[in-house]
Amino acid sequence: MSDLPRKAVTRTAKLAALPLGFAGRATWGLGKRIGGRSAEIVGRELQQRTAEQLFKVLGELKGGAMKFGQALSVFESALPEEIAGPYRAALTKLQEAAPPMPTSTVHAVLAERLGEDWRELFEEFEDKPAAAASIGQVHRAVWHDGREVAVKVQYPGAGKALLSDLAQLSRFARLLGPLVPGMDIKPLITELRDRVSEELDYSLEADAQRAHAEEFADDPDVVVPAVVHQRDQVLVTEWMDGVPLSEVIADGTDEQRDRAGQLLARFLFSGPARTGLLHADPHPGNFRLLAGDSPDGPADEWRLGVLDFGTVDRLPDGLPATIGASLRMTLDGEADTVYQLLCEEGFVKESIELDPDAVLEYLLPIIEPAQVDAFTFTRGWMRRQAARVGDPRSPAHQLGKQLNLPPAYLLIHRVTLSTIGVLCQLGATVRLRDELEAWLPGFVPEHEPAGSDLTGSDPGPDEDPAGPGTDIDEEAAQETTA
Repeated sequence: MSDLPRKAVTRTAKLAALPLGFAGRATWGLGKRIGGRSAEIVGRELQQRTAEQLFKVLGELKGGAMKFGQALSVFESALPEEIAGPYRAALTKLQEAAPPMPTSTVHAVLAERLGEDWRELFEEFEDKPAAAASIGQVHRAVWHDGREVAVKVQYPGAGKALLSDLAQLSRFARLLGPLVPGMDIKPLITELRDRVSEELDYSLEADAQRAHAEEFADDPDVVVPAVVHQRDQVLVTEWMDGVPLSEVIADGTDEQRDRAGQLLARFLFSGPARTGLLHADPHPGNFRLLAGDSPDGPADEWRLGVLDFGTVDRLPDGLPATIGASLRMTLDGEADTVYQLLCEEGFVKESIELDPDAVLEYLLPIIEPAQVDAFTFTRGWMRRQAARVGDPRSPAHQLGKQLNLPPAYLLIHRVTLSTIGVLCQLGATVRLRDELEAWLPGFVPEHEPAGSDLTGSDPGPDEDPAGPGTDIDEEAAQETTA
């Protein structure tokens, strides 16, 4: 299907087919097992068929359905390998591409939003999209001043489709459970729905991208394309070549994986400190690795290209210093002080009383990456964390159910967990503690001001995500495991 299906009945029927299709395949699998084929082989075939249908339906619908699939794709690291394996290829496709709009529709949209003489704005315009995603697609072009540009065009009807999809997915969230066993997807859908209006407003996206492009101009580690033009639901930015992060995940060398992971962590922590904004859509399709003038040069000279600023968290004062302080005190074993901070911030409700030592024991495995100079993120580590907090029989699960995630931390929580998921997909060894010391407010005591040789600019004491990685992972594991 090449156009965006907009009729509610059509979209609802397609989405409803996901859990119904799974039930049908399960019946098929039972028949195969009765016929003598091994449960393991039949199970793999079931997962593969389900993965193929998941990609087909979510990719065709775009809108909220595809956005849900993209968000889901970064969490596959937490799933058991026998389940994650068949889904990995299908979900990874959602990070990079979707069926495009017909050329006639693209031209009509540009004429409506840029004017009938829209072609005069470009020296060249490629009708075939270079990328297609959840609510819009990107065309490569040459601006009238000779610059190569990316033209992002929002799908007609994307707003209604986005809201309708997420509402429908939320209604049968439990039925979708078998598609990705062990994951509670309803909180993810709710958070995505809360961000709809912002992502549809390309003027807000342009403002966020300008702020990042200006701050990271000439930065040795991070590249953000400049905004060239924006009007209505069309956004024109400078074109950026590079190796998609998904390719590094699939085929990168150890050196390339480590460099990509370090840069990803650095951007996550430094961005809010330097811009007052948190890039909140960290799936691999939004990142490129740039080799500069030496494509075959060493990986440690790569830079990270960042795309898509449609969803950001506005943090004018940076991330809460409580995150860094509580993380540092947890590492130092200060159970009572950490517990008091969590209570003050609302992570522990007034009506609940917990054992501070038990809370510390709950947090320490989650913040293991901050305990050492360099940590190797792996799918196995992610799965162990998810299993530890997700197993209803475990003390960690019982304690985690009593913790609360304050609204101010919701997006920080998802971004941190998603980034950790990508680091685990990369299998990257990252010097996370270096980034915490340079960028995370409160992590270094005030009498030891943090400085940074990590980038060309002085770090602002406003940023973080690893802090959220603590509190965030608490809820994270709850949200990603049943």
